[in-house]
Amino acid sequence: MVREFLRQVPLFESLSLDELDALASVTIARSFSRDNVIILAEEEGDTLFLIRSGQVKVSIVSDDGREVILSLLGPGAVFGELSLLDGRPRSANVVATEETELFMLRRPDFVQLICRVPRIATALLAELASRLRKTDRQIEGLALLDVTSRIAETLLQLASERGVEVPEGVVIQKRPTHQDLANMSGTTRETVSRVLKRLESQGYLTCRGRTITILREDHWNR
Repeated sequence: MVREFLRQVPLFESLSLDELDALASVTIARSFSRDNVIILAEEEGDTLFLIRSGQVKVSIVSDDGREVILSLLGPGAVFGELSLLDGRPRSANVVATEETELFMLRRPDFVQLICRVPRIATALLAELASRLRKTDRQIEGLALLDVTSRIAETLLQLASERGVEVPEGVVIQKRPTHQDLANMSGTTRETVSRVLKRLESQGYLTCRGRTITILREDHWNR
């Protein structure tokens, strides 16, 4: 049920049931297959997207054609909010990395909702601030950290966002591909492979297919 999903989205958790029903009535559901482009940078946009299931990749392309992944977003996340607020062109590309179902909310409906429920504006500002802090950390990492530290920082960020705690550490299920990790860390796929193997041999993590476990200190090889 759309209302039950919206109740679980942090942006709308302060809404009453009647308000959630009103919001659900103006949302549009749409599905995207893997590798489908959802948003292109610089295109006009007036829609907020909510991820019901699946995952999307938010990225930009540098002048020399290299992709830089800004974030990977999963169920409950929102994107497209900048153009929704200022009416300017999209700032990044968004592509589905697996079968993804979205709910879409048009700008006029969202602005009307903010006017009725100002608490949503506060929640949106908090979301934007969180993403800005994350981007600042990425920029700082690219400028100041060596490649091993950048990859380690990327893994720790993924663990913080989607990791599941287990007795031996934190498990990242369905981790990004080596190429995606490279694009998130500002390096190459080959370097990611070498660094992961080295970190595993040193006992800091274990890799099993698309699953990575970042081990607690008391599980490190001594």
